[in-house]
Amino acid sequence: MTDALPQPRRAALIYNPIKVDGRRLRQRVEHASRRAGWQHPLFFQTTPEDIGQDATARALREGADAVLVAGGDGTVRAVAEALIDSRVPLTIVPSGTGNLFARNLELPLTDTDAAIAVAFSGEIEDVDIGMAQLARADGTTEEHAFVVMAGIGLDAAMIANTRAQLKKTMGWVAYVDGAARSLPRARPFRVVYEMEGHRLHSAKVHSMLFANCGALPAGIALVPDASVTDGLLDVAMIQPTGWFGWLGVWRKVWWDNTVLRRTRAGRRIVERRRDSSVRYLHGTSIEAGADTAQPVELDGDEFGEAVRIRCRVLPGALRMALPQRHAAPPRSPR
Repeated sequence: MTDALPQPRRAALIYNPIKVDGRRLRQRVEHASRRAGWQHPLFFQTTPEDIGQDATARALREGADAVLVAGGDGTVRAVAEALIDSRVPLTIVPSGTGNLFARNLELPLTDTDAAIAVAFSGEIEDVDIGMAQLARADGTTEEHAFVVMAGIGLDAAMIANTRAQLKKTMGWVAYVDGAARSLPRARPFRVVYEMEGHRLHSAKVHSMLFANCGALPAGIALVPDASVTDGLLDVAMIQPTGWFGWLGVWRKVWWDNTVLRRTRAGRRIVERRRDSSVRYLHGTSIEAGADTAQPVELDGDEFGEAVRIRCRVLPGALRMALPQRHAAPPRSPR
């Protein structure tokens, strides 16, 4: 008796039909599968009712050996959530407005065929993923994953105030409009927060960000120490005082984080500077409660309002397919 030959592997493509040309993208994935000697791929479209979780679950049930995702950061987040601890690798085909997770992984953003090829010939690396448990004012709770960052407060209000049509035509620059519409009404709120293993603290903030990775478009390092391979979450507390305080936030994020920290001498300057407009913390989990319900966002998508948020990191829980000889960016020196 001879042993049965192993079946060729099979990829699944999950895509947002609003973000991509589905027919052309399917043809490209079919071609790449044939070249690699894999079976005909599985295809799943996202819908307003299923932004990726259910489609990914179906792909896993049908035996997908690799999953490709094409869409915005929200689609990537949903697919990644469904892949947690599955050990099935994820390949990103950048297709959205910000492509923040792809940018943080330093993946090529414009070569679709090269991105697809990674699913069949790339190197596999385990990276961290964040989980956010949200407590609503009515006492209900829910938990969702995030791959880039979660936020409560002003950053979520800015996303809510960004006009969809402007975002469609101008890309990530549209968030500037959202900021301009949100800042005049921005008010600080009080939070009581606790890092795992530490005592309770209280502070007034405009926003709290919980970052798995922290780079924005245009090379802006919002949370410079955040890394998808360090097993930690980095927390940014945005707490300016008055309009001059917002200048301090901009200086911290743009000049200190993005320019000075690139050199050893610049990092020494940053370390000596005392600036309370932005404070950074890091740990494996943090819980924060607000004195009033605040808007929440996960990877740039609105998630309503919450009175409490608990974020934790799942180290190495997401398998990523990356280009050959391409490792996930290491963390910056803390």
